[in-house]
Amino acid sequence: MSDHSEEGLMRALHDEHAPALWVYALQLTSGNRVRAEDVVQETLLRAWRHPKVLDQSQRSARAWLFTVARRIAIDEWRSAATRSEIATDAPPELAVPDDTERAVQGWIVADALGELSDRHREVLLLCYFEGMSVADAAVRLGIAEGTVKSRTHYALRALRLALEEKGVTR
Repeated sequence: MSDHSEEGLMRALHDEHAPALWVYALQLTSGNRVRAEDVVQETLLRAWRHPKVLDQSQRSARAWLFTVARRIAIDEWRSAATRSEIATDAPPELAVPDDTERAVQGWIVADALGELSDRHREVLLLCYFEGMSVADAAVRLGIAEGTVKSRTHYALRALRLALEEKGVTR
């Protein structure tokens, strides 16, 4: 079969069967035009890949096409059901905020804080988590403001190392 005659046979197959195949595909896809187009296109592509179909009588060619279309629709339905896909022409909704990531980060930070010395943990809790000023933290701890600043510096370095060991990077 030459390319020219193959093209002519495919055109004839399309002209003869595509309208009925389209109606059938719409029924198979519950009126979903996009899926129906996909089913018709894939069915005709499979017919082109199996030229023996083109040599059959008109009635048996249509039966073959309808059988292939039904199988394609069933396979697509099964695949979509497995993946829980919903066909839509609207963009997906925005993700609902979830505090899971924040909770996990909190646990990781709490665990890393637990690895610090008491003095380092104490200064970080006062200055960062309770929002105290350096002066207020110094009064509460009974130490000089310079000591609060120095401990804070070294506590943050130790916390960063502890977090890096847990796989947290900036």
